[in-house]
Amino acid sequence: MAIIVNVDVVLAQRKMKLKDLAEAIGITVQNLSILKTGKARAIRFSTLDAICRHLDCQPGDVLEYRPEPSGQPLSDETGRAAGS
Repeated sequence: MAIIVNVDVVLAQRKMKLKDLAEAIGITVQNLSILKTGKARAIRFSTLDAICRHLDCQPGDVLEYRPEPSGQPLSDETGRAAGS
């Protein structure tokens, strides 16, 4: 996926543990861990807002876009190549 989640980087910069952030924003450690590892398929704006508010950062500090390498087909939400 072309979206990279940098929660771990921002947490390290703030010298904060994942557990502390989870407790502060009212989300389970498991769900925050899924987001941190890039396995999440979506994020609620309210969750992103809470993360940015607590870490005093911008959404672009937490989320990054890196285009897929050339030649790789874009896929739809089902994981199938677009147009198939």
